[in-house]
Amino acid sequence: MKTLAIDCSTEACSIALFDGAALVAHDHRILGRGHAEQLVPMVQALPDKGQAERILVALGPGSFTGIRIGIATARALALVWRAEVLGYPTLALVATMARAQAGAQPVDVAMNGGHGEWFVQPFAANGEPLAPVASLVPEEAALAAGASLVAGTQAEAMVERRGSGSAYQLHPDACHALDLPDSLLSPQIQPIYGRAPDAKPAAQVAR
Repeated sequence: MKTLAIDCSTEACSIALFDGAALVAHDHRILGRGHAEQLVPMVQALPDKGQAERILVALGPGSFTGIRIGIATARALALVWRAEVLGYPTLALVATMARAQAGAQPVDVAMNGGHGEWFVQPFAANGEPLAPVASLVPEEAALAAGASLVAGTQAEAMVERRGSGSAYQLHPDACHALDLPDSLLSPQIQPIYGRAPDAKPAAQVAR
């Protein structure tokens, strides 16, 4: 079975095509912005235009816009290909990437959030989350960190604030999606925002 993995929930945009467990093709770019313009051409550049029987897509947290683009693209491709779609948490992927480099051990993930906050979440040595994702100011995030290994886009900043530990400065990369624990793959394709959206519905603003 072929699997297409998509992750554009952060500044990075990545895709990976697998045949069984073998990686067939892969693209990873640090975009910042422009995911909507680049994601579909990236998929189309894959062998057989990326067509697969299963699609794995990042649910966040991260960029509100990037998360929605990834999910919308996965759903559209699944409709055309009649493929299964499963979602996964972005921070869990970063934890998986860190364990692939450092070995099976607990890891705290610290990623860029909004309004100066960081998305943080602890993971066990088997890749399972130990607590829900939280959006914290850096000072609170550093106090909450317990693992000696920290991974993510704010890993180095977290270790510096804490004064101890090892940092793996990582952006999520879809080529590691098959290494995620199966328990973290969900057919419920709902965004994980990690915090309330900045924009409020018009009806709420009018009150």
